[in-house]
Amino acid sequence: MGKIWTPNSWRDFPIKQQPIYQDMKKVKKVEKELSSYPPLIFAEEARQLKAQLANVANGDAFLLQGGDCAESFKAFNANNIKSLFQVMMQMAVVMTFSAGKPVVKVGRIAGQFAKPRSSDTETINGVEYPSYRGDIVNDIATDLKSRTPNPKKLLKAYNQSAATLNLLRAFARGGMADLNKVHSWNLNYMKDHTLGEKYEELASKISESLKFMEACGIKSSNTAALNQTTLFTSHEALLLNYEEALTRKDSLTGDWYDCSAHMLWIGDRTRGLDEAHIEYFRGIKNPIGCKVGPSMKEDELIKLIDTLNPENEAGRLNLIVRMGADKIADKFPKLLKKVESEGKKVVWSSDPMHGNVEKADNGYKTRDFDNILGEVKQFFQIHKAQGSVAGGIHLEMTGQDVTECTGSKSSNITTNDLTSRYHTQCDPRLNADQSLELAFMIAQTMKEA
Repeated sequence: MGKIWTPNSWRDFPIKQQPIYQDMKKVKKVEKELSSYPPLIFAEEARQLKAQLANVANGDAFLLQGGDCAESFKAFNANNIKSLFQVMMQMAVVMTFSAGKPVVKVGRIAGQFAKPRSSDTETINGVEYPSYRGDIVNDIATDLKSRTPNPKKLLKAYNQSAATLNLLRAFARGGMADLNKVHSWNLNYMKDHTLGEKYEELASKISESLKFMEACGIKSSNTAALNQTTLFTSHEALLLNYEEALTRKDSLTGDWYDCSAHMLWIGDRTRGLDEAHIEYFRGIKNPIGCKVGPSMKEDELIKLIDTLNPENEAGRLNLIVRMGADKIADKFPKLLKKVESEGKKVVWSSDPMHGNVEKADNGYKTRDFDNILGEVKQFFQIHKAQGSVAGGIHLEMTGQDVTECTGSKSSNITTNDLTSRYHTQCDPRLNADQSLELAFMIAQTMKEA
C-alpha cells in the first residue's frame, strides 16, 4: 500500500471486476456529476454504526445484515422496500426477545446494485454477450445494446438509493417501528402458516410486556426506544468510481467517509492485498467488511486485518465468513484461532449463502435451506469451542413470497417449485418464511450460548 491515501489513490493499483465502458469521456462526465450530488448518509451515522458494531465484537449485541442479492431498477417500489423492512423487524425482535441482546440491523439495500461475475462475457443460445453485472452497469436482457455497460446507470442507482433511504428513514422514525405494532409486521401471506402463528405467539408476549411497562409509565409516546429504530445501509463497494464520487471529508473530524452507505464491504474476489479495493477501503473511516472464503490463508488474513484496521479498533472491521457447509469445519477454525491468538478486534459474521449455491436438475441456480442452516450451526459451534464471539449473520433475503431457495419446514420448496416465483436478479434469496424460520433457530442457538 502507498503511504499517502487519497479518495482516488486506488486508481494506481490493479483492479478486478470492473465493467468495460466504450466511452471514457462519458464515464468521467458522470463521475463529475455524481461528485456534486449530496451525500446519501452522514458521517455521524457511520460512527454510530461503528459504536454499535463494537458492542457486537464484544458479545453485547448481534448483527443482522440482509437484503437483496442485487437491487433492481424494474422491481423498485414501496411495497418491496416495506416488506424487507417488516421481515427484518420480525427477525430482529425474535432474536432480541429470545436472546436478550440488542440487534444491529443493516440492510443490503440502497446501493446493492453491482455484482461480481466469473467472466467478462457469457454465451447465451450460442451468442456471446458482456456479462450482466447488475442494473448499475447494464441490463439483464440478452441483446447487445442491453448488455453494453452504460455509465448513466450510475446516476439512476444514486437516485434510487436516495429514494429508498428516504422511505426507510420514514418507516424507522415515522411509527412503523413502534413495538406496539409488532403484530402488523407479520406479512399477510405468512399469517396462516405455522411459522406466522409462532411469531404471533411471541408478538402477544411482547404486547403483554408493553402493557405492564405502560402501567409503570413507560410507553412508546415518551420512550423513543419503543417507537423508533435504525436500519443502516450497506453494499459491496465494487465500482470504485461510484464510491470515490461519493467520498467526502467530514467537516467535524477531517476524516474521509464513503457517503454512499453506512457500511461497505469487499468481496472474496476483490480482496487482493496489492489491489485497488484494499487501497480504497484502508482510507475511509466507515465500518467496513471483508468476505472470508475457503481460499483465505491465516497469514494473509492477518495482513488484511492490519491493513484495514491498523489501530485494532473494535467495530471497524467485520469479517464475513462464507465457506460453504461442506468446508467451514475444515477451513474456519484455524483462521479463527489465528485471529483470536493475535488479539485482533473484529466482528465475526456468517454468510451461509455464497458458499452453498448449486444448480438444480432443471437448470435453476438455488440454495438448499438445510445447507444454509448447517453452515450457520457450524459457525456457532466453532465459536463456542474457541470461546470467541459469533457476532452476526449476513443473508441474501427478501420480504417477498419467492421460490428461489429449496427446503425449510415453513416453505418446503422443491426443485420443481423453483419455476413458480423465481424473481432474483442474480443469486437465489431466502423468502420471508425461510428468513424468519432461520431467525427463530438462530435465536434459540444464541439463547443456549
